[in-house]
Amino acid sequence: MAKGIPLTDQDRSPWLCNLHDILLRDIASGQHVVLACSALKKMHRDILIRGKDTAPPKFRESKEEKLAKVQLLVVHLSGSFEVISGRLHQRKGHFMPPELLQSQFDTLEPPTAPENFIQISVDKKLSEIITIVLETLKMK
Repeated sequence: MAKGIPLTDQDRSPWLCNLHDILLRDIASGQHVVLACSALKKMHRDILIRGKDTAPPKFRESKEEKLAKVQLLVVHLSGSFEVISGRLHQRKGHFMPPELLQSQFDTLEPPTAPENFIQISVDKKLSEIITIVLETLKMK
């Protein structure tokens, strides 16, 4: 990305599998985890939940399979291209050049049911976004 070349699914897969493993490890040790990343496609979010095996769950999962899944609440921060582009241009020293933003929008598959998600506008203040996320987690 730093070279101005968008990542492919093949590029992202090992990274997402590593994140899944980190989530499992931290959750198994009793931690509550917040992970911020651009899991732009449903397939990416499925890897975060199930790891490398993104096939639909079987009717009866073994204990090991249950442990390999992560309960995930996707917080989809939505905003217009113009707003996000403006913010991206204000970043200094970030690895993603603003020229790649359109490719991110082109790749994006916003979460839909039955995914476990909430959608929040980036136009809200950070404190409002945090409050909405925390209130949602309390209801879960």
